Amino acid sequence: MKQQTSDVLFQDKRLGFFLYLVVEAFMFATLFATYVIFTPPSVGANPSEVYELRTVILTSVFLLSSSGTLLIAESGLEHWNLKKVWLGIITTFLLGAVFMGLEIHEFYKYTHEGFTITMNNFLSSFYVLVGLHASHVAFGLGWMILLMIQLKQQKLPKALFIEKHKIFNYYWHFVDVVWVMIILIVYAPYLF
Repeated sequence: MKQQTSDVLFQDKRLGFFLYLVVEAFMFATLFATYVIFTPPSVGANPSEVYELRTVILTSVFLLSSSGTLLIAESGLEHWNLKKVWLGIITTFLLGAVFMGLEIHEFYKYTHEGFTITMNNFLSSFYVLVGLHASHVAFGLGWMILLMIQLKQQKLPKALFIEKHKIFNYYWHFVDVVWVMIILIVYAPYLF
């Protein structure tokens, strides 16, 4: 009975968040279309000159692994096993932070090699698309910090914290799906 009551209470929040994700999906679809239109460029650097397989593999391993570790936290919430919740969320945060460090390094390296956002439309669309994804990861890292603070303080009702964590899970998995699309559409055609 208690579970049914909390499900009814949180349905509007879930619906609102799913609508937000739909809008985000359309925004990313537009950026993917823009990237495809401008790639390969008629002038300036080509994607095969810019991208490095090693970086793509490393970033992918860290970010995609973070979805798996988030499942540890999720399973801990089912039985309110706080050790599993902490293990899952801290590991997810660390993997996401390493991903961000690698993305920042990638952008830094590209720009120092002369592959700047103003070189051509291909690089402009690349930086906007991948940069927007990175900003979503950074936002997710901030969100995880808030979740950890709320978990430590334990001032929220358990049902509300679990719901906030579920909504975060939807967001983080969405960010991972976008990354998979980036691998397939942005990197893979020029690296393999």
